[in-house]
Amino acid sequence: MEQMTWSLPEGTLIWDRTQHPEQGEVLYPFALEELLCRLVGEGNAAPIVHLWRHPRAFVMGLRDSRLPHAKEAKRWLEDQGYSVAVRNSGGAAVPLDMGVVNVSLILPKKQGQIDFRQDFETMYRLMRDALLSVTPDVTKGEVEGSYCPGDYDLSIGGRKFCGIAQRRQAHAFVVQAFVVVTGKGQIKAELAREFYRIAAEGSDGTSYPDVQENSMASLQELVGLNDEQQFIDAVKHTVRTHKLENGVTEDLGLRIPEEAQVLDMIASMKSRYGIEG
Repeated sequence: MEQMTWSLPEGTLIWDRTQHPEQGEVLYPFALEELLCRLVGEGNAAPIVHLWRHPRAFVMGLRDSRLPHAKEAKRWLEDQGYSVAVRNSGGAAVPLDMGVVNVSLILPKKQGQIDFRQDFETMYRLMRDALLSVTPDVTKGEVEGSYCPGDYDLSIGGRKFCGIAQRRQAHAFVVQAFVVVTGKGQIKAELAREFYRIAAEGSDGTSYPDVQENSMASLQELVGLNDEQQFIDAVKHTVRTHKLENGVTEDLGLRIPEEAQVLDMIASMKSRYGIEG
């Protein structure tokens, strides 16, 4: 296994919201992170690792929302009880449930930093190290046939369990990872595949992933990790052991945006990125 040294900024805080999962609008955590990213970029909040879950949601990428029948696919999902939204970060469609743990790094940009791949690399190393106690075999690289495919797909034995996306602002950025911890990866892949079948009808077939059911798997299926809390605790332990502790800086603490601000941001994101129907 490749050996790398890495660290998170001094004063990085952990906000674990996984024990109080979102029950309604899945855009809530994305709006929350948009506001937190602004605070971090302004120097008014410490860097944050945000963990959250949603019991039943489907999050589209911007390109997905432009498919010819995206509205019909959205209604199909909502009829089955899914909270459906378009996120403002990169990547493609992702199904969420309680077996999926979402991990976000909200960090300030370094002066002159232009290589966004380093940010993806930090998330990869965090995920890799958090899983060392159960497997040394986490690899990165696009998994053909997976949903939300990308260069920083994380997989074990050729089957993807984690995808990574990014949202960049002027002075800070958010790196978001969805990690399929428990459940059946095939069921999630089948849902994504059906979404694209409906949404992309009549398109040229090149503007969306060709999702294959056997491309995805959970950590439960891959390495026998049967408990989301075990994974969550491992992530938090890894964050604590990789924070820089040199020097003395003011601990700004966790600054939480007001509820009205989050709701306003949700409305703004729906207006800018959402689709009707």
